Amino acid sequence: MVFTSTILNRYVFGNRRVHSGTWSSLLVTGGDIETGLRRVEIGKIWHKGAAVEAEVAVVNDDFPKAGSTFTIVASSGDTGYWEAIGLGKT
Repeated sequence: MVFTSTILNRYVFGNRRVHSGTWSSLLVTGGDIETGLRRVEIGKIWHKGAAVEAEVAVVNDDFPKAGSTFTIVASSGDTGYWEAIGLGKT
């Protein structure tokens, strides 16, 4: 019963930061993606796997969002990629 997210890339884009990585939902139906940002203004996810899925993973938050996480809902066993745009930590 583990949801994990990993930050793989960090970029500066103008006065915003763009962080991206991977997520995995093993025996759970979603969780919080840790972005490493202070404020998440945009959060996106992509599913990795079969082209046809019974249930599509979705972002379950409103933006902009104070804090470094955003929540997704996914099927058990799903994996994918995420990207967040926002303000960096000071």
